[in-house]
Amino acid sequence: MTSPFEVADVFRRHAQDYWRAHAGRLGHDESRVISAIQSCRTAALGGHVESCDDCGALRIAYNSCRNRHCPKCQGQARQAWLAARQSEVLPVPYFHVVFTLPPEAAEIAFQNKAQFMLC
Repeated sequence: MTSPFEVADVFRRHAQDYWRAHAGRLGHDESRVISAIQSCRTAALGGHVESCDDCGALRIAYNSCRNRHCPKCQGQARQAWLAARQSEVLPVPYFHVVFTLPPEAAEIAFQNKAQFMLC
């Protein structure tokens, strides 16, 4: 089931208030992501006209932002990634552990990523 609301709708409605409330604390990257998601698949990014070869019906298709944080642009890629990871999971209970290596070991691990992968 899909939601009638999109992240872009929330940004369009509340981004200006959010920016004012967090003035000076939002970086350039955050502002770019919000702007990209707001503009995604709208006339702001341009578009093109698609036509059906059989019936001649026309449809305007707006360009996407292709931002890696955009749920519209990355939705299919995310689902494909999750499906691929699901096939790697063993059918047993497990939990995810994250830990920090001491700086000396972290430097060696960074240079030898393949040897340090636990799975």
